Amino acid sequence: MKNIYKILIAFIGVLAVSCNADAVDNRPIVDGVTAPEITAPATGKEFVLDVDHAADVAAKFTWSKAVYSAPVVVNYKLLIDKKGGDFTKAITLETTNNIAEVSVLVKDLNQAAIDLGGPTDVASQFDVKVSSDISGGVPQISKAITISVTPYAGKLAYNFTDWYLIGAAVDGGWDNNADTKHQPMYRDGKNADLYKFTGFFKAGNFKLISEKGSWASQLGKASSDAIEINSNAGEFTIAADGYYTFQFNTKALTYTLVTYDATAAKTNGTVGIIGDSTPKGWDASTPMIKSTFDKHAWSLGITPLNDGGLKFRANDSWDVSWGGTTAFSGGGTGDNVPVEKSKYVIYFNDIDGSYLLIPNQG
Repeated sequence: MKNIYKILIAFIGVLAVSCNADAVDNRPIVDGVTAPEITAPATGKEFVLDVDHAADVAAKFTWSKAVYSAPVVVNYKLLIDKKGGDFTKAITLETTNNIAEVSVLVKDLNQAAIDLGGPTDVASQFDVKVSSDISGGVPQISKAITISVTPYAGKLAYNFTDWYLIGAAVDGGWDNNADTKHQPMYRDGKNADLYKFTGFFKAGNFKLISEKGSWASQLGKASSDAIEINSNAGEFTIAADGYYTFQFNTKALTYTLVTYDATAAKTNGTVGIIGDSTPKGWDASTPMIKSTFDKHAWSLGITPLNDGGLKFRANDSWDVSWGGTTAFSGGGTGDNVPVEKSKYVIYFNDIDGSYLLIPNQG
């Protein structure tokens, strides 16, 4: 029995040596590796980034190729980390195969700087390196160059869906064009599933779209006798011209559509935004545009706002004003609406004080 075990062990040993020998014979020879080195831009280069040129090339990074002693496909990564970082949490700006240069866009360099903790509108130092590998193996990394980056405020996190009214009963009709002034629904500031609009409707039908200029996503009435909504379903019907409150819940898939008595609703000559986040600060209102379809609906095109707060007020005075406690959407209080720096399209309803600020525009 002992002799049998000895024979089996010897056989396994010979087989293992044979397999290892085959693996060594077939693998590429990579002795004498030379790591890549960045040749441009030069260390000390300064980048002051501009939101109006976000899609432009910030810089072309070039480097010497990594040298291996056998023909292989070399993978490169352009990495950036905060100055003095160990690159364990570095951000990859670009990747290439066998190509020793990449063009980095302004928006990508900007977002990397912000993600690494760089404050906006302030110059910060970052280290940049190039790494190379062969199918994930034989890694090499270059020496670092240091660059200065002054980022602009990047895109805000905005994980919400905006729904717009479309149809014969509402502003813009059935014209499904991205530039058409469709009336948006006002999302509840504390319940992102709940949407509401109180305003003027004409006799006719309407539906909802979540992307202006596209029919890809629609909401409509589920059936003739159900108070339900569903994707690509039927149309809602308005029997006669007048004011209505339309509300729906995208989680429960239910809706209500009831008449609204607007006789007591005051008609304002002007409505504007005011506050330390607005172009004129607290000194003066930035005027909004009144809808020609609904005298209580107001909007403002792409408008840069700063960190801070704002309110809505009527007739350039403080006799009538509105606010809210929640960013992007809400209403119903006299508080300053919290705002983060970005470019917004702004909507407001002076019947109930509902507001909608859509960031990351332009």
